[in-house]
Amino acid sequence: MVEYQRLIPALPAYFCSSMNAEESHLPPTEQSGPHQGLDSKSIEELVTAMHGQTQGALDAVGAALDSVQRFVEALVPRMKKGGRLFYIGAGTSGRLGVLDASECPPTFGVDATQVQGWIAGGDGALRVAVEGAEDDPNGAWRDLSAAQPTPLDTLIGIAASGRTPYVVGGLKAAHEAGLLTACITCNPQSAVTETADHAMVAVTGPEFVTGSTRLNAGTATKLILNLISTTAMIQLGHVVGSKMVDMKPSNAKLQERGVRMIQDATGASAEEAAASLRMTNDVRASIEQLNERG
Repeated sequence: MVEYQRLIPALPAYFCSSMNAEESHLPPTEQSGPHQGLDSKSIEELVTAMHGQTQGALDAVGAALDSVQRFVEALVPRMKKGGRLFYIGAGTSGRLGVLDASECPPTFGVDATQVQGWIAGGDGALRVAVEGAEDDPNGAWRDLSAAQPTPLDTLIGIAASGRTPYVVGGLKAAHEAGLLTACITCNPQSAVTETADHAMVAVTGPEFVTGSTRLNAGTATKLILNLISTTAMIQLGHVVGSKMVDMKPSNAKLQERGVRMIQDATGASAEEAAASLRMTNDVRASIEQLNERG
């Protein structure tokens, strides 16, 4: 469904230099990286080497920005019409999707149903892996059925490997049901890229610890999720200037931030802003109320 070559960025230099014939058939995230003999290195050597390799995640996301932009351009009009955004994934990928979804209500004031994260094995898998859950190709759509998805909704399948059956099966079912589909992966030309309408591919290459995709692949995935949800919420009007005026002032720190935003927007004193926020418990409403008073 996608033009593969246009979506696949150049491989990181360290990846190209570390490939060998024996591993050339493996996906990039499963191949051995440039740093070997980790168990014989000092703490200083490990920290320095691992930090240096992290740059690969940033570079990979930078090379994938065009595909992220095209997806968000397709997503926002649907959300403006009331469509919801779903994430599905297993393991680290699932946890990152649930994390991003769970942060949208307190940050942008949206209903908890607007952005939803689903993980193979259910919420219990956020803490303890549920063996075999990711291998069920029907599991994701079965889980999503509780949300009663409609063709106006959008589904992002997150799979660093690009082949997780829970994610691939969910994308196929969602496409058949008329949803807009997308994927975030770190392995090009994988099953999820063949299934999704939009493929966001961050080729992070081999991991510092071979195959441990909670590292660079996880970092790249989190960066892409940040780009998607934040850009979408700005476009949906939940940020004014650079301020998250629809955030929920649910603790002391956020209440203090809310008071500062109200002061900046209205010129009110700290005391006036705090009094208004106590009454409305809503930064945007307090700004509107104080500006109306003149």
